[in-house]
Amino acid sequence: MSSSFLPATTESIALALEAKDSLESISILYCILESPSSSPEALRVKEQAITHLSDFLRKENRAEDLRSLLTQLRSFFNLIPKAKTAKIVRGIIDAVAKIPGTSDLQITLCKEMVQWTHAEKRTFLRQRVEARLAALLMENKEYSDALALVTSLVKEVRRLDDKLLLVDIDLLESKLHFSLRNLPKAKAALTAARTAANAIYVPPAQQGTIDLQSGILHAEEKDYKTAYSYFFEAFESFNALEDPRAVFSLKYMLLCKIMVSQADDVAGIISSKAGLQYVGPDLDAMKAVADAHSKRSLKAFETALRDYKGQLEEDPIVHRHLSSLYDTLLEQNLCRLIEPFSRVEIAHVAELIELPADHVEKKLSQMILDKKFAGTLDQGAGCLIIFDDPKTDAIYPATLETIENMGKVVDSLFVRSAKIMV
Repeated sequence: MSSSFLPATTESIALALEAKDSLESISILYCILESPSSSPEALRVKEQAITHLSDFLRKENRAEDLRSLLTQLRSFFNLIPKAKTAKIVRGIIDAVAKIPGTSDLQITLCKEMVQWTHAEKRTFLRQRVEARLAALLMENKEYSDALALVTSLVKEVRRLDDKLLLVDIDLLESKLHFSLRNLPKAKAALTAARTAANAIYVPPAQQGTIDLQSGILHAEEKDYKTAYSYFFEAFESFNALEDPRAVFSLKYMLLCKIMVSQADDVAGIISSKAGLQYVGPDLDAMKAVADAHSKRSLKAFETALRDYKGQLEEDPIVHRHLSSLYDTLLEQNLCRLIEPFSRVEIAHVAELIELPADHVEKKLSQMILDKKFAGTLDQGAGCLIIFDDPKTDAIYPATLETIENMGKVVDSLFVRSAKIMV
């Protein structure tokens, strides 16, 4: 950074924006920040310079320079209102977040800012930076650290009754518990977020996030119809804002349709006016899965999983439900194939279903244990022996019913005789 300075005026800002390249613009903006003037006009110009400088450094992917800028501005923050300080700090952290591969740097930056806000007693800003830090730790899969931070933060924010921040933190807590597979606590945290949200005006993006999380939790409970309605609400919110999360909401809507065996509706949703805006690999992946489900073809299903690995297997929510769907589809296909046989070679079943023999054998043994059909595996001969379903004799239930009725009659007679004796 240059030791010379330029006056903090709108002309200096214009000079920086009209520079021939980004490096020159960055140099001029740094010189404006070096200006010793602290008049109201100069402070306003410096705020503009910081905003432009953050944008230029972000475009140049200079994350470390953004970090050092935040440290350098600490003396400047003492001259401006705390609300403006909070806006600038969050703006610079957001700029770093837009640079790919900076998650570790963002965590370090947030931790540094938390220490500074503690020292400066800036509670409002510290709480927001801590919430951001918890979200980053969750993305980094450091769940225990994130949960400890969120738990202490929730108690503090509840005392201050900051509803908007409380919605953010409760929502984050719900996501954390869901990631840790603690569904009851995830639902409780989401209910708390909804309760706080009902008391205030919630921005559409935040409401969309709440609906998206609600849909995810309902889908986890296999309530796909309710989940679909929440995903639809989230999609409408994100679509109106042109938020990139709209495509995920639409993807999960299609997933719900597939899971309730309405795969034929998928093509219609994709070809609708709203769906056509988001045509791409994510929707193509769901269409391939829907086609495989309609045809009940395991081979097509596996092809879709292989061709769209990034969109299906690397999305934990989709992957979890598709694993369940694959198991159901495999069981249905196996039951259909073995139905005509009383004894059949496992290799023949594997050939018919076009899957490895060891995979088929493992699934058949699991189905026998789960009582999906009556049979046994003869591993020596490599055969599956299917038993006829044992027919229940109707006389036993009828006998039990007769004895039960006789018991009622005897009890009734005993009560009457007791009355007569009295």
